[in-house]
Amino acid sequence: MPTPQKPSLHPNNPFNKRYDLESLAKTLPELEAFTFTNQYDSQTIDFADPKAVMALNKALLLQHYDLKYWDIPDGYLCPPIPGRADYLFHIDEFLTKKRKGVEVKGNLIRCLDIGTGASCIYPILGSQQFGWNFVASEIDPKAAASAEKIIAENPKLEGKVEIRKQYKSSDIFKGIVKKHEYYDVSICNPPFHSSAEEAEKGTTRKLKNLKKYRKGEKPTLNFGGKSNELWTEGGELKFITNMAVQSKYHSHSVRWFTTLVSKSSNLKRIYEAIKQAGAKEIETIEMSHGNKTSRIVAWTFLSPMRTRS
Repeated sequence: MPTPQKPSLHPNNPFNKRYDLESLAKTLPELEAFTFTNQYDSQTIDFADPKAVMALNKALLLQHYDLKYWDIPDGYLCPPIPGRADYLFHIDEFLTKKRKGVEVKGNLIRCLDIGTGASCIYPILGSQQFGWNFVASEIDPKAAASAEKIIAENPKLEGKVEIRKQYKSSDIFKGIVKKHEYYDVSICNPPFHSSAEEAEKGTTRKLKNLKKYRKGEKPTLNFGGKSNELWTEGGELKFITNMAVQSKYHSHSVRWFTTLVSKSSNLKRIYEAIKQAGAKEIETIEMSHGNKTSRIVAWTFLSPMRTRS
């Protein structure tokens, strides 16, 4: 029987089937130490174990995108690959829809990744899956160095991805977007929580769902993450509303500004900020992964006539 699809993922997402852990372990032998047979007689890993999650994600990237090297420093965010890929598949579909179905060769697409992280995950997925070209910003020096090493160690990424360091925490586009540059789309997965305490509570909820939480123990992040990756003052609402305000100053440099929004309760104020910035069009793309539902909010200051084909 064919393996059933995960109905919540984009239909084109290559990770919408159950993981073939036996095949992945052949790609990355160290993964085998983390696999076991569960009560349903299926091979799996302990998703509450950061080392197991790291090995799985590394194996997925090496196998699906034929990378030679991928690693991140201890404690940095190890992104769940299927969910990150889903963002880009929805964006690819969205861009095609906005061109009224006209396909554009991937190597003509320029994408701006805000806060790429140590994993450089979106540029890896976007360049290898779609052929897009990336400029990726990062404010953490160690994370930026990690992303640069990933690019340097993988010939497939060289010439497709450029890392630019952001030196001012209050700036999102300034200092990154250069004069006369044009991007078809910008993407962002903003810090979700408003404080370290809130992030810890969120981790505790996840572990309880995985039935791995023990009362009194300090929760361990199964996907890792440093402070600037997980939380920012004011949480995602403040970050995205700041992004909306700042986007108007780069209205002719980026065709579509987009960001993930985790909390639906934030949408009203985010829409208001985007409208106040003067955007001509706002769209929301619903997406989900497992039990988690989120959405992409996209906006533009340009008229449809500016669309390239």
